[in-house]
Amino acid sequence: MSLTKVSLREIIKQQYAYKLKAYSQVFMSLVIIQVFAILFSQGGSAMMGSSGGLIDLELRYYSSDVVIAFTLLWGFITAILITTKAYRNDDFIFVTNRLTSNLSNMLFLLTASVIGAITALMSSFIVKIIIVLFKSEVFINGTASAAGGFDLIIGFFATLLYIFLVSALGYFVGTLIQLSRVFAFVLPVLFVGGLILDGMIGQAGIVAGMFTFFFLEEVFIFFIVKSLITAGLLFTGAFILSNRMEVKS
Repeated sequence: MSLTKVSLREIIKQQYAYKLKAYSQVFMSLVIIQVFAILFSQGGSAMMGSSGGLIDLELRYYSSDVVIAFTLLWGFITAILITTKAYRNDDFIFVTNRLTSNLSNMLFLLTASVIGAITALMSSFIVKIIIVLFKSEVFINGTASAAGGFDLIIGFFATLLYIFLVSALGYFVGTLIQLSRVFAFVLPVLFVGGLILDGMIGQAGIVAGMFTFFFLEEVFIFFIVKSLITAGLLFTGAFILSNRMEVKS
């Protein structure tokens, strides 16, 4: 029994190491996307203004929010891509099965989420450096920017969990699409339809409710539990669905 476990672990380790090298273009795309996001961030994440007499005041809030949003989109698309046939066939360089393939993919997405979280949070410093060097505005470092080490750690893990959760959703969606191409049409229609329905009824529906459930959770421990359980369920669902596919199509 122990030999089987070691063999399984070694196969997953080899596939994971291979994917880190073979899928390097994924990280290049992350850099490109985050550069674009930094450029978009120059307009500020939020703005407010006031005027009276000879005074015209305009306040802009700069943060890494836009970069994080772009990184979430990157994680979602990346997870879908690695479920496609071209990426799945790479696994057959090794002695493999659905379990080892899925587990190595999950580890790869976790690693990608860690890298994405680190670079997304670091981008806030780049945004502020650009403002100081190339813009005429008076820059005030707010309390959020001057957060202590503990707050930065919380911010990192929150960003990591968001990216990993969205990646798990992308992996589940990608697996559904590989199972039946019909889902490539049905899922976007359901999502857009849900947004339209929310707008028509004038109150929070399923889509808005899901957003509130994850993104507006105030207790960090609850957020961790929600994210990990949901990501686990999504990956488990993807694993089960992938077993229904042919070993190699």
